Amino acid sequence: MGLLRLGLAAAVFLPAFSNAGAEENTLSAVNVTAKGYSTTDLDTPLSTTTLDRAEIDRRGGRNLGDTLRGEPGIAISNDSAQGQNPVIRGLGKESIVLLVDGMRLNSAQPAGAVASFMTLGLAERVEVVKGGASVLYGTGALGGAINVLLPQARFVSGVGLEAAASYDTASQGVRGIAVVNASAGDHALMLGASVARVDDYRSPDGKIPRTGYDSDAFIGQYRFRIDAAQQLRLSLQQHTDEDVWYPGSTRPHPTNPAARSTTVHSPRQERRLFELGYSRTGSGDAPLNLDVRAYRQEMERSINAWANWLGRDIVTNDVTFKTDGVDARADWLVHPQHLVSFGVNAWEMTGNPDRMMAAAPAFTTFGANNPFQNARIKAFGVHLQDDMRFGRLNLLAGLRYDKVKADADSMNNGARTAGLDGSDSAVSGSLGAIYEVAPLLRPYANYARAFRAPGMREHYESGLRGDGYFYAGSPEVEAEKADQLEIGIKGASTDFAYGVSFFHNRIDNYLSGQILSGAAAITACGAPNAGNCKKTVNLGSATIHGLEASARWQVASGQWLSAGYSRIRGDNDDLDEPLFQMPADEVSLGWLGAVMPGVTADFTLRLVDRQDRVATLFTKGSEDATPGFLTADLGVSWQIDARNSVRVAVRNLGDKAYHEHLTEGLSGYEILAPGRNAQLSWRGSF
Repeated sequence: MGLLRLGLAAAVFLPAFSNAGAEENTLSAVNVTAKGYSTTDLDTPLSTTTLDRAEIDRRGGRNLGDTLRGEPGIAISNDSAQGQNPVIRGLGKESIVLLVDGMRLNSAQPAGAVASFMTLGLAERVEVVKGGASVLYGTGALGGAINVLLPQARFVSGVGLEAAASYDTASQGVRGIAVVNASAGDHALMLGASVARVDDYRSPDGKIPRTGYDSDAFIGQYRFRIDAAQQLRLSLQQHTDEDVWYPGSTRPHPTNPAARSTTVHSPRQERRLFELGYSRTGSGDAPLNLDVRAYRQEMERSINAWANWLGRDIVTNDVTFKTDGVDARADWLVHPQHLVSFGVNAWEMTGNPDRMMAAAPAFTTFGANNPFQNARIKAFGVHLQDDMRFGRLNLLAGLRYDKVKADADSMNNGARTAGLDGSDSAVSGSLGAIYEVAPLLRPYANYARAFRAPGMREHYESGLRGDGYFYAGSPEVEAEKADQLEIGIKGASTDFAYGVSFFHNRIDNYLSGQILSGAAAITACGAPNAGNCKKTVNLGSATIHGLEASARWQVASGQWLSAGYSRIRGDNDDLDEPLFQMPADEVSLGWLGAVMPGVTADFTLRLVDRQDRVATLFTKGSEDATPGFLTADLGVSWQIDARNSVRVAVRNLGDKAYHEHLTEGLSGYEILAPGRNAQLSWRGSF
């Protein structure tokens, strides 16, 4: 059964405590991820994004990355239709903590998107925290955190059903969801299911092969109310994808690159989550709230390499990443203007790939080629946060200590068994202040210290990566440390809301690949890969800075205009060149308004600039410039009655041929985004 793996973290969500601007704050989105409990954006001295169920439906995204596309400060890195990873302020999947209902999704992800294992069709909210978030979420939160919140069992007497269905023309995709909530007395039960059948989608240049897949999900939760203050809960989640291909992974085969290529695909991948939780709501003048959970999460994948000239797999890889933990957190309202939260979390992730590789030239005889065996990462963290209000001034201060250990039995197919232990410790901190000069004038500043310990792949796996190099694993690499300063201003009234922020992020001990040659390359990568070899090392530093802005204005009753802007610059300080895969500058313009009783319409323009600030030394010239593009989306929503709504939308109205700069693939062969796509959807409750 292996070692017992324990951990602690928490998810206590308090109402926002009293403040001077309570009336105005009701106009601001509520977010539980930024502080660890319910608060409004206007009370938060940092940048956040919150999408509710209605906004998720309006955007019609196929997955989390697709739904967040176009948000200021957020870009999308994709290698397929399913594998779309959000990138926050230029930092990708390794530097973002992804959460579902407050629990992190751990996995060593060579292809695809961990974010796509969050069943968006069932989600009620998506919350994004931009910038260093290690105080609450520990290792990996250099870029921020994204939390997908799924339905919870509710103590509402009787039985209720919510259902939705949709169809799109680009992929002939059919999707459906159903969520049932039943409650009687002190018992509440929620059951939900989601299904998607997606074909290869059409671009302006024709169908993009290998972009279809099937997806199914199930969630369930039972809650028992011990008394008015205490509850027990049991939660289950399962998400399964089948026949997923990653066209962006197509690469020349090293033995005959002129005529042969391989493509990574996953015949089946599955996420399972089991959670047992206890919560207690405090009472009195200084309530103390407590939440404790124990959980296990399993990410099980087949990740194979398909030989396109043979029409069969020449590499098979079956692996399960298991994370066990117990999380605990408490929030104490010491004073109506003073909220203290503290918690402990710990988890252990294990992975043991079973990889078989066929030998050239016939590729008929398979042998073991395991990147590592019995790898483990253990993390322990403790944090304290103080949320204080002094009249119109709100201060938020946090401090955290983490210890992360990594080890494995062997790496490089058993060739190395010694010196595989690694350990990192870090102190993270944050200090932010926001001052209400007026409801529409709230300047703020925030400093955050965050860190990221190396993952399993960086420690132990040797293999081909997205920039075209063969990487050698490095058990000796250390954690990245990042210091981010953000200065901004935000505000809201009944007719106008906006936010502007400037940020500067310096990352020390930057994890990257160092080009090797000669004997060093042969030793690290092996003779067949010596001419294209990098070793994962800690370079000196990288710097990312930028500007984000967004605004919404009600120009007439029920008529809203919106705008967003994003500009990000990154520098590889060691190579004195732009960082690899920095997002392009972009502007979004939108309108949302009532056109007749019960009917609203919306129109969105997305203008993306040419991105020619590319890394040349780091990638040997393999990162190419990307042309700018403009897309337009149009939609109409009809609220038929209080329980039923229908939406018709057309995305990429002009059938524009384009791809995002962060689309993975060989230079000049990146897959195009979907072309003109009509979507029909319905949502109802019973």
